[in-house]
Amino acid sequence: MTYLEAVYRYQTPAGEPELRAIDSVREVYGIQRIQFNEKERTVRVLFDASRLKADAVARLLRQAGIDVQEQLVLA
Repeated sequence: MTYLEAVYRYQTPAGEPELRAIDSVREVYGIQRIQFNEKERTVRVLFDASRLKADAVARLLRQAGIDVQEQLVLA
């Protein structure tokens, strides 16, 4: 397994329905951790790169109702 972190900027803060939907994203095989930073309006996802790609992770977040705008480059 190869774990990667991806950070995405979002526009609209997640509400209760979106946070409930995130629980189903956490159950996707390959997703290890999801962390929100409300101050910076980012969501950080640790995932298994042998199972998922960053685009698929962004799509899962969007399907959960998170308004993902862009993926940030990690230094």
